[in-house]
Amino acid sequence: MIAHFDEWLDLAMFLALCVLVLLGYPIAFTLAGTALLFGLLGMSMGVFDADFLGVFPNRIFGVMTNEVLIAVPLFIFMGVMLERSKVAEELLDTMGQLFGRLRGGLGISVSVVGALLAASTGIVGATVVTMGLLSLPTMLRRGYDPRLACGSIAAAGTLGQIIPPSIVLVVLGDQISNAHQEAQRLLGNFSPEPVGVGDLFAGALIPGLALVGMYILYQIGLAFLKPSASPAIPRDDSMQAGNMTGRVMHALVAPLVLIISVLGSILVGIATPTEAAGVGAIGATLLAGHRLAEGKPLPVYAAAVSLVGVIILTSFVDMRVTRDRITALEYTSIALAMLMCAGILWGLLVALARVYRDNTLVQVTRTTARLSSMIFVIIIGAQLFSLVFRGLGGDDMVHEFLGGIPGGALGAMIVVMGLMFVMGFFLDTIEILFIVVPIVGPALLKFGLDPIWLGIMMAVNLQTSFLTPPLGYALFYLRSVAPPEVTTMHIYRGVVPFVIIQLLMLVVLSLFPAMATWLPHVIFR
Repeated sequence: MIAHFDEWLDLAMFLALCVLVLLGYPIAFTLAGTALLFGLLGMSMGVFDADFLGVFPNRIFGVMTNEVLIAVPLFIFMGVMLERSKVAEELLDTMGQLFGRLRGGLGISVSVVGALLAASTGIVGATVVTMGLLSLPTMLRRGYDPRLACGSIAAAGTLGQIIPPSIVLVVLGDQISNAHQEAQRLLGNFSPEPVGVGDLFAGALIPGLALVGMYILYQIGLAFLKPSASPAIPRDDSMQAGNMTGRVMHALVAPLVLIISVLGSILVGIATPTEAAGVGAIGATLLAGHRLAEGKPLPVYAAAVSLVGVIILTSFVDMRVTRDRITALEYTSIALAMLMCAGILWGLLVALARVYRDNTLVQVTRTTARLSSMIFVIIIGAQLFSLVFRGLGGDDMVHEFLGGIPGGALGAMIVVMGLMFVMGFFLDTIEILFIVVPIVGPALLKFGLDPIWLGIMMAVNLQTSFLTPPLGYALFYLRSVAPPEVTTMHIYRGVVPFVIIQLLMLVVLSLFPAMATWLPHVIFR
């Protein structure tokens, strides 16, 4: 009996993890606790080598020294700072006035703002809550169907999962990179072509924008088929053409410049995702400082221009000062860059002082620390779980299981996608990433699947985890701020068409992998 149980210890470990998570225990401590329990059980049965646990400190050190993961707290800081600086409120108000006279215009504006906030903040909870507070009452007051209003807001809020820069893509990029390297080693290739976060950022851009387009097409189609569900609204008499242009420029220019600076520097190859995250954190702080004292813009303008100037200079001029030979032009460029750095420092200090006096800085740093520590504790727990699971032979079991599924790579892919979709009913995206990807990633990639395409497929699939009833996080975020007349069933029924749209996007992406692979290969290969 015991010998028979030994063979299934790895499967029992995975099932125990799922049961404990569903019972509500914190995922980070559940991962680590389950690993320790089954590790000790395996040692007592003589089927687990304790040397696997000896590798654990090296794994933690590897996490601490992983430069890619430094982008996580920086992007979180950027997103929270932008959310606190009222960028979302101004965008929603302005886009609502801009599109409101069209049938379905408020729904279209919610999708557009959701995409802009996804590309600037990337924090789903903050986006859904902000849009729920600001847009939902307006949409209901203007006669929108509560189901359509709720579905539009919840779906647009989850775009931060797929549109870069996204915390999910940063973490998934690191996981896919590790899985790709392991799969290539198993195939005998000890110098595989690297896959990184930048590849996933580029790969997610076209599918993300296509998903926004599908949301908008649904809004337009419903507006014509059922006009009463999304009526047009009259433009405010105060919103004359010149005034409207000024408002649109004020609301859009700063976020767009920040988005282009962060994403553009990655896609053009000027900066790594971590360096771009640093630029984003500085830019968000400058923008917040500017919004608090728009009558005194000089320090912030000087810093913003200097920041863009430094990015441009470093892309064209070699700034290393330790070289043996430096030309006069390079000396001039280095001096100019130092002057620009002084301008950045001046504007940044002024902006920090403003957000500190407003008590925004304290709230932002606390939220950043809380979210970052949650993610990194999960990473550490996942590392321990992965070690013990592999020590019990779990990776071999997964390889054999996926390899025996009819249909080869296609069959294995369908099973894994289905598993992740179902897990999204109950678990958060980050939790699913650290449970599933390290286990099934190497096995899937051994079939020869493109790692970028696999990563984007997983990202689009995981986006549904925020929307799928009964436990989608976006649904709870919206429920917490919805007016009393909006019922839970309004929210559940409202998101169903958008979940179908996301599944349709998954099918399209599976039929046309070039949507995810073309741009990364053009830019980075």
